Amino acid sequence: MGKNKLKKFAEMAAFDHVFQADFDDLREGGFVNRGRWGRAFFGNDNPIVLELGCGKGEYTVGLAKLFPHKNFIGIDIKGARMHTGARQAMDEGLRNVAFVRTRIEFIERFFAPDEVDEVWITFPDPQMKKARKRLVGTLMLTRYMQFLKSGGLVHLKTDSRFLLTYVQHLLQRNGIEPAVMLDDLYHSDFDDPILGIRTFYESKWIDYGLSIKYVSFGLEHRSLEEPDVEIEFDNYHSAGRGVGIRTRPAHQTDQKQD
Repeated sequence: MGKNKLKKFAEMAAFDHVFQADFDDLREGGFVNRGRWGRAFFGNDNPIVLELGCGKGEYTVGLAKLFPHKNFIGIDIKGARMHTGARQAMDEGLRNVAFVRTRIEFIERFFAPDEVDEVWITFPDPQMKKARKRLVGTLMLTRYMQFLKSGGLVHLKTDSRFLLTYVQHLLQRNGIEPAVMLDDLYHSDFDDPILGIRTFYESKWIDYGLSIKYVSFGLEHRSLEEPDVEIEFDNYHSAGRGVGIRTRPAHQTDQKQD
């Protein structure tokens, strides 16, 4: 591990708004703040919003500044990336921001039933070959029901045509009417403060000519059915860390996002 990463981890260990837990700490009853985030950490009863796979935390911090009467928690396993948003939140004195370093498959151990009001999923890996791993797939949505209030909003931003099409079929299959469904967010009539938040890589993808898709929908507590549909794979993978858009045969594509 590089010295820079070690330095970031050491700094975050001293941040009182960054939480980490070993698996053993989560076995009985879950994380210490589970069911107590509002009272124990934020000191209020304001709505709690999660960003799953928060990366550098640009959305977590950006949303927190736009909506000071909500509490925002970024979730990611990559601590070195998370350090950026954690440091910014501390430097700017944002008291409605926290970060949790964990795997998303452990997330229900951190939050109690009905504790979360909204979930943001920003530019996840589409997992074109593995529906069970999609952060907006039926399996993961069902897990979110364990802590998301019934009817709570799920937001997705993606540059993946495959993922948007999948979500369209999933919602249709389960009779869920989207609150917003946009194929090209920044060339639409959608007027919302969230338009002012762009991650570093999102801005690069826009510069490369990719359209950004956005969908939000209310998630009721009920069983979901997986859509039985064949969807054409994306035939590119994202620019990512300075790597240009590369066109490949669809069957070879394995799109990896941040």
